[in-house]
Formats: sequence, C-alpha cells, structure tokens
Amino acid sequence: MVDVYLFSGFLGSGKTTLLKKMIMEFKEKGLKPAVFMNELGSMNFDSEEVGDGVPLKEILDGCICCSGSEKSEAQIQTLLAESEFDVLLIETTGAAHPVEALDAIFSPLFAERLNFRGIVTVADSKRFLERQQLSPQIRSLFIEQIRHADLLLANKMDLLSEPEQSQAIFEIQQINPTARIVQTVHAKVPLKLLESVSPAQRGPVEQAPVSKLNLQTKIVSFDEPIEREAFEEWLRNLPDTVYRIKGYLTLSGHSYPHSFQYAYGMVQWLPEYMKLRNQIVLIGENLEELAMP
Repeated sequence: MVDVYLFSGFLGSGKTTLLKKMIMEFKEKGLKPAVFMNELGSMNFDSEEVGDGVPLKEILDGCICCSGSEKSEAQIQTLLAESEFDVLLIETTGAAHPVEALDAIFSPLFAERLNFRGIVTVADSKRFLERQQLSPQIRSLFIEQIRHADLLLANKMDLLSEPEQSQAIFEIQQINPTARIVQTVHAKVPLKLLESVSPAQRGPVEQAPVSKLNLQTKIVSFDEPIEREAFEEWLRNLPDTVYRIKGYLTLSGHSYPHSFQYAYGMVQWLPEYMKLRNQIVLIGENLEELAMP
C-alpha cells in the first residue's frame, strides 16, 4: 500500500515549503514520492516547485473537495496507473476543508491501495493570533483546518515574541487538544515526525465550500520588467483582504525572472535562471475593487 499524507493549512501558511522539504527527505531515504495538488486559480505556480522526476497531478480552478471530488478521484487513479511510487503527498488549496478532501482518498476505486497516514496542518502562527481580522467565513475555515489536524505545525514562530509564541500554542491547543503541535520556522520538521503521524477519529465537519467564502483569484500579466521599489510600495498599500500573491516577475535590470511570494505583508523574492511568464496570481476577497500596479 502507498502511504498518503494530506497537507492542509490556510493560504500562505507554508504548505508548499513543507511539501518541497518532504519530497527531498523521502528521496534521501530511498523512497519515491508522488504529488497531487490543487489551486483556486487557473494557473498553479506551486507545481513549478515540485521538481523533476516526481509524478504529479493537479487540479486548477477548483477544489479537491466538494464538487471537485470526482475529478480528484480520476486524477489519483491515473497517477496510480501511470507511475510507481512509495508515498503520495496531497497538498490542498488553502481554501479547502481537510476532511472534505479525504473523500477522494477513500474512493472505492483504489482505497485498498492507499494507506492514509493523517492530516498535517501548517498554521501561520502570526495570522492565527490576528484571526479576528479575517472575515467570519475565512476565520471559520482557518479554525476547522486546525481542529482536524493529526499533526500541527505552528509555523512562522520567528515572527512572534516569546509571550506571543506561548499564547499561540495555548490557543491552538484549546482548538485541537489531541494533535501533536510542533513550533516551526519555514515549516522545517524531521521526516521521522511526519512518519509517526496516525489519523484520529474525525468530528463533525462544518462545511465551508469555496463558493461561500467569497474568495477570488485574479491573474495579472506584465509585458515589461517591473520596478521593484514601485511594486513593493503597491504591496505595502494592499488591504488585509489580499491573502496571497505568487508568481514570477522580471525586475528591471535583470535578465531572468524572480519567483515571487506574498502573504500577509511578508514578501519573498528568489532568483530563477530560466525564462518564465511574467505574471502573478492574487487570492483574496473583493479583488475587483483592487487597483493593479
């Protein structure tokens, strides 16, 4: 049977960072991982991070859960038919309820071939302490992702003071007293901890379909290189309802683009060394009112 881990967590929490680290660690152990991931928008920049030699299936512009369940089953079945691998890593969109996403894993088409190991939720600790600023629907989903975890990574601990770290862990434990909670920076966790996870009994699911979350996506393309200073000034003035931006941007004076990540006011630029389309995807609420750079 193929071991299956489901990575959950709200937008920008660090799921893809965890995914990349676990792919590397499984390979170093001599195991072959495969990946199934999905994204709200019509383009999935995260799939670029998976790397060569890793079987990959993805769903765009939809959700593993809810109405996307049948499509997910088909993708997983194809993955099992086309590739040989030892472990399947599933990264859900930040707008997915983790328990709803389990429907695809437990399909009668291949349930006997998959050994579900548990839900690993990556929680942005800073955003968790500021969760009252989120809309009620988004806040509810954030809490549900924590509540149903088997292993919880309280991520981005380096952004909190010691009292804030203690407060975050205490409040997370109140929501999910049974999961193991690990304080992390950049979602760094040893593989042996992941392999020790076992699934818990699931409580009732508070459904939060994407259609009711008022989340939107918007693709913005650029014909010319951008000025970094002007672009970062635009970022500083974004409303709190822009949860995530990612993509590739060519900066003035550079021949190759940078991989760009934005979540809750924090920005990351990483140089790339290949020609990539100059565009970004925004995820948030009320994007139609947002002035583009």
